[in-house]
Amino acid sequence: MSLERGTPPDPFDVLPVLPWFRLESDDVAEGRPLALTHVHDSAGGQNLSPQLRWSGFPPETKGFVVTCYDPDAPTQSGFWHWVLVNLPADVTELRRGAGTPGELPPGAFHVRGDHGAVAYGGAAPPPGDRPHRYVFTVHAIDVDKLEVDASVSPAVVGFNLAFHTLARGVVRPTFQRT
Repeated sequence: MSLERGTPPDPFDVLPVLPWFRLESDDVAEGRPLALTHVHDSAGGQNLSPQLRWSGFPPETKGFVVTCYDPDAPTQSGFWHWVLVNLPADVTELRRGAGTPGELPPGAFHVRGDHGAVAYGGAAPPPGDRPHRYVFTVHAIDVDKLEVDASVSPAVVGFNLAFHTLARGVVRPTFQRT
């Protein structure tokens, strides 16, 4: 039995192909290391979600879901850092720290992440592990809201997204703890 592990696939390599739209941030960039601002406090960070803004999504979009997933976590299922559900269609930007409880537009809510909190949970990979990818995704959905509540798991949100996502915007920063 080998303890060597390869690079897990990007989650969108194994899901149905959908159109992409633009996701930008003043705080994070594709392939660039996360600042400590967005790293979990257990790893020396401030645990604040990054600022995000998006455009170019389909005109029939009725709402959005925001997720952050680490496919490189040493688990069989990756690690969910952020699941923000039912953002209204007129919300096209989140300020830094919007992943904090009590900071959401009416009707939007967080689902408990794998870190245990019902909020954004920053990067905190095992020390010495290789760089991890943090897949920040905004999903444009074809319904005003997903028929889920805050008690469901990120996997249940993902299952519902499979039937309601029109397009996605993605940015994948990295983080490695030495």
